[in-house]
Amino acid sequence: IQKYSHVRLAGSKDPRSYFKTKTWWLGLFLIILGEIAVFSSYAFAPLSLIVPLSAVSLIASSIIGIIFIKEKWKPKEFLRRYVLSFIGCGLAVIGTYLLITFGPNSHEKMIADNIIRHLVSWPFLLYLLVTILSFCSLLYYYKQKNANYLLIIITLVALLGSVTVITVKALAGMIIVSIQDTMQLGYPIFYVMFVTMVATSIAQASFLSQASELYDSALIASVNYIVSTSLAISAGAVFYLDFRNEDALHICIFALGCLIAFLGVFLITRSRKKTKAFEPYVAISSMPGANNMHDNGSTIQPDFGSSFSYGALQSNDSLSELYTAATLPVVSEEASPGQAYKVLEHNKSE
Repeated sequence: IQKYSHVRLAGSKDPRSYFKTKTWWLGLFLIILGEIAVFSSYAFAPLSLIVPLSAVSLIASSIIGIIFIKEKWKPKEFLRRYVLSFIGCGLAVIGTYLLITFGPNSHEKMIADNIIRHLVSWPFLLYLLVTILSFCSLLYYYKQKNANYLLIIITLVALLGSVTVITVKALAGMIIVSIQDTMQLGYPIFYVMFVTMVATSIAQASFLSQASELYDSALIASVNYIVSTSLAISAGAVFYLDFRNEDALHICIFALGCLIAFLGVFLITRSRKKTKAFEPYVAISSMPGANNMHDNGSTIQPDFGSSFSYGALQSNDSLSELYTAATLPVVSEEASPGQAYKVLEHNKSE
């Protein structure tokens, strides 16, 4: 729905920003509602087991993108498109099954003392330091260097998400313990985790919204799934020690399940419509005094660009370079030897 909001604004003359439209806020509301629904599940299972199950969201996002936003997969062959899609879905299901079967199946009681103990442990402090340094570096390239690559934006989301899932599991676990056993909501660590969760969630929504303005929603979902799942599993392994009681065989099969699910996600969005760069063409007959192939003369307009198309200027995003009058070294039959033909000055509208 957020992508639909951007599409509507792009196709209209509405000067409003996306965050001033009701459609975008509806999408944000549904995102928050979905996260609240997922929130309760973190209290009943290990973090490294719950996070990979978001593959279901990826498949649903791809289907909704096709139907609702009319996004279509455009591979070269019709059959190949659907074969890859079905194979990807099948691999995602197989990978999810391996994750559930061989993933960690036990987790400790989420009381305030346990959370504080994990929070000040040196493995997590080292992990947090690496996360902060990585986030600041990527944010610098994204904001200052205008490196708006999808992988950079999604990595920023994933780094924030790895912190978010830690806080979500802590909050959900403390709420369940408060309901079933002893009250945990009076500890300061509960509110520290709550503020961190809200701040990182808002930042994630902001970066995802920026990504949806530039890239396809199904592609965003697939890349976000792969990167976010990898970092979230790492966060769960470091903070909550999810794999502490697991043997090597279960860990290897769990990793294999992750790779199979990642491969399935990759195949689902493998064939995408590639955007072709704009290639300006110049009609030879529009140039005064220029001979073309239909004339008796043998002189034609040369092609100095790297394009395979005849008569195409070199594609360039700079309008100043695109519309600069060029001097073509074409010698007219009626001109004296050594006198080069010069293009007349023209404006942008011409």
